[in-house]
Amino acid sequence: RQWVRTAADLIRDGKTVDALARLREVNQPENADWHNLMGFAFRKQTPPDLERSEFHYASALKIKADHRGALEYYGELLLMKNDLAGAEAMLQRLSRACVFGCEEFRDLKGAIERYRKSK
Repeated sequence: RQWVRTAADLIRDGKTVDALARLREVNQPENADWHNLMGFAFRKQTPPDLERSEFHYASALKIKADHRGALEYYGELLLMKNDLAGAEAMLQRLSRACVFGCEEFRDLKGAIERYRKSK
């Protein structure tokens, strides 16, 4: 599953075109991680493709309802769409998925706090 690490690194390095090419090459639409990374890449490209990103996050959550990465990233996408209530719903789902706390919960909670302060 080296493709997960490779795609994530490419996205974080701003190489979303390369990440999407790699993800399309491995083509694993039954895999929640694959959909999460596709959503992440579409959200991080310039300009972001929020519609495609949302499709992939929703698909990841259909496969694995408690996928922490998809819950965090989908919440961040919802903030980009000015849907605070939706982002808070993702945070609630993360609170159940992260019984003892996790980085994804802390990151989305911080994003929601920053969003509130900016409004």
